[in-house]
Amino acid sequence: MEDDVSLKFRQQLLLIDENLVAEDVAALKFLCIGLLSFRKLENVKSALDIFQLLMAEEYLNEEDTFLLAELLYRIKCHSLLKKLGYTKEKVQECLHEKGRVSPYRQMLYELSENITNEMLKDIVFLLQNYLPKRRITLSALELLVLLEKQGLLTENNIQMLEEVCMNVSPDLLETVNCYKMSKVSLPQQENTLPVKESSLSHTGDIKVFTQETTIKSVGSNINDNKAANLTQGFAERNLELAGEFSNVEKESKKMTSYKMDGPHRGFCLVINNVEFDRSLQERKGSCKDAEELKRVFTWLGLHVRTYKNLTSQEIKDVMRTWQHLQGHKDGDCFICCILSHGESGAIYGKDEELVSIRMIMSHFTATQCPQLAEKPKLFFIQACQGREIQRPVYVEADARIPDLSSVQQNISPSESIPEEADFLLGMATIDGYASFRHIQQGAWYIQALCSKLQLLVPRGEDILSILTEVNEDVGRRVDRLGTKKQMPQPAYTLRRKFIFPIPRDPPPSQQH
Repeated sequence: MEDDVSLKFRQQLLLIDENLVAEDVAALKFLCIGLLSFRKLENVKSALDIFQLLMAEEYLNEEDTFLLAELLYRIKCHSLLKKLGYTKEKVQECLHEKGRVSPYRQMLYELSENITNEMLKDIVFLLQNYLPKRRITLSALELLVLLEKQGLLTENNIQMLEEVCMNVSPDLLETVNCYKMSKVSLPQQENTLPVKESSLSHTGDIKVFTQETTIKSVGSNINDNKAANLTQGFAERNLELAGEFSNVEKESKKMTSYKMDGPHRGFCLVINNVEFDRSLQERKGSCKDAEELKRVFTWLGLHVRTYKNLTSQEIKDVMRTWQHLQGHKDGDCFICCILSHGESGAIYGKDEELVSIRMIMSHFTATQCPQLAEKPKLFFIQACQGREIQRPVYVEADARIPDLSSVQQNISPSESIPEEADFLLGMATIDGYASFRHIQQGAWYIQALCSKLQLLVPRGEDILSILTEVNEDVGRRVDRLGTKKQMPQPAYTLRRKFIFPIPRDPPPSQQH
């Protein structure tokens, strides 16, 4: 076979070899595990050695250089692709059909790229009982190979890897979680959803923060009668991105935390609308979200009550019932989670009638619910805030299939939150966008929220820091998988830091 390889082709490979440094060779060697045996790769000293092995196994020849192009693409040596007649874009186009590097191998390599020297020291310390005593200095790739050789890390067993990442860095764990998601019928590629433009008003002090889009407020003109009450009684607001502090905020940077040492932590409501009466689709996967919320908030010390498939009137009745509950006076906080289909500024009841998010939250103002005065009140909404045609894939949008003849203006989160202090509204998506739910694994937002609470509450992080991590989680996860884009967004009038006391028990994800 070697005699058939032309001089020109060998010259191409030599040029590529000359442009690769030792770290590149180590990366190529790692990515070839699974294609080439450990034994053969152990003797590799240069990229030419790898090329020779790939040609011997007929993975690489003059007529088919795609595997090498893929390897160079994955180690980000894009400038060398032209020596093989490829571009970065051309490789991306062909990966789906011709890619040979497994998702498992890709995940491990990406993980190694994100492990800093300090993280590596921590990992080596945690795993010192599994590592040879003679080895003192290890790279991240060498560490992963050692774990694989010992059978502690395989394509179907990444438990130890998860435990290590959980202890060292939540960001590392997200890479592993993305791999786990990809193993369950990945959604097909979809397009990013548009945000409608709206007019901008200025005057108040509700804080809104997002990573990608500045949210705009709108007037109270709404054509859809179902949503006509969404903006009644609103003053105009000045919407600020987090980090842009007013003078008052600058003075209170060293703010105190909300009191969280009462007789009991408080109550958490979970309203889970899965089935609907007419045209709205069943929200498959939502029960997993409801169960996860119950587990996490119970772990955090709250008394959790779950409701399923409530009509719009039943939702209002439940809010009134909890509004007058005397037990709030002994609680530290109140939390309400609503999982349903939705429109801008509202969620659907089982009867497919809209309920204003603002109306739901207004039941718990100091005037309406004195027992919760000056206590933090957190609302988490998993529902679309815009319309988009649903597709028959493993990810569904929490929105109605749009009637293109109807027009509805958007309601930003700041327009749903009551004017007074001590509220937080966590929305699964910014206004005008759809939010998405995996029919087996649950909603991206809720799963990210539960994951980050379990990871960061034990580290003493406050709720706004945790929600910032949730934004990062959801944004990176969908981008990496090539699915529709989603960006969560909190709006809040909290006056202090909200920090959950660290539970005595380990997080639910670590309980077996």
